Amino acid sequence: MPLNVPIILTWLRIAMIPLVVGLFYLPDSWFPMPMRDGFAAWAFIIAALTDWFDGWLARRWNQTSAFGAFLDPVADKLMVCAALLVLLDINRVNIFIALIIIGRELTISALREWMATLGARASVAVHRLGKLKAAAQMIAIPCLLYGRGLYGVDLGRLGGWLIIVAAVLTVWSMLYYMQRAWPVIRESSR
Repeated sequence: MPLNVPIILTWLRIAMIPLVVGLFYLPDSWFPMPMRDGFAAWAFIIAALTDWFDGWLARRWNQTSAFGAFLDPVADKLMVCAALLVLLDINRVNIFIALIIIGRELTISALREWMATLGARASVAVHRLGKLKAAAQMIAIPCLLYGRGLYGVDLGRLGGWLIIVAAVLTVWSMLYYMQRAWPVIRESSR
């Protein structure tokens, strides 16, 4: 396994998942709810920023690797899914929204893995629609984790709207990837 700064940042993102989740299960006497929500939102923001930064560093320093290409999306999906489960548990996200997003992540990950075994991974390579979906999620989730107003902006409401946008983009991008994969799927089943 290669070890460089981009991969260390990806491992850091994975290590932050228990921190974000754990904050919501500490006694209120340790962390009052507004403080807990603020810490969780900031931890998620920092983790999301490492997602952008590790990719930028890997390309800039020419430290891309097959392992990094595997680990980075896994870290993203773990982070998003864990946060959605916490938000579901504290009633800040609708179960159908969480199921749509988590279901899509599992489906597209499995599709990409299968397409790779067929030698057609490029047909389901990351598209700008998937990046737009990820951006909507990465903004919506910390807003929902914080869940209250800040500087006159109701971040809970903003996050609620953005997570709906993310869910729509989730379905749209899944359909896009499935449509791209369909000719290969049809050909391989003959």
